[in-house]
Amino acid sequence: MDVGSIAQLSTTMAETGTRQAVGLSVLKKAQEVQSSTATALLAALPPVPAAPNLPAHLGNRINTTA
Repeated sequence: MDVGSIAQLSTTMAETGTRQAVGLSVLKKAQEVQSSTATALLAALPPVPAAPNLPAHLGNRINTTA
């Protein structure tokens, strides 16, 4: 291996590391945007109204033997 190919290999490795770092930063930013969008959507949901004339215990247990 000559000096020129070693220098080229070193440069290629450095560029690959930089590309990976940039890709990771973009991925993290996209996840932050998705998280803030999901939070905003959940905050925009109207509150669930209580069902009138139903007992308070209704829906608390599931019959798994039926």
